[in-house]
Amino acid sequence: MEENTIEIARRDTLEKQIYNLTDIENKVEHLLDSIQNNLYQKALSFREQNTIIVNTWEEFKEAIEKGGFVLAHWDGTTETEVKIKEETKATIRTIPLNNKLEEGKCILTGKPSSQRVIFAKAY
Repeated sequence: MEENTIEIARRDTLEKQIYNLTDIENKVEHLLDSIQNNLYQKALSFREQNTIIVNTWEEFKEAIEKGGFVLAHWDGTTETEVKIKEETKATIRTIPLNNKLEEGKCILTGKPSSQRVIFAKAY
């Protein structure tokens, strides 16, 4: 307080910096934007590095055991989703909003599928 400064430690980068209290509101606002962007980029990178695309039931079972996210064709039925969960403990996490439509075959039943969905295990 005597020096009219404040020390800020970032949990995302483990950096510490000293800031002058003059105009601290603007500095903190920009710092928070930087932290948000950094956390988002880390999460996006993690997701991309831990997502695998599979086309067969064997590939699916192997990939789901390793963990992470698995993109696979699904025939759209509740019965197939339940059977996949029973056999692997994996469930559909999401059907991406910007999902690319592509013809394929369900990894379990071989029935037609128009897009991939994201499967993962809950821990």
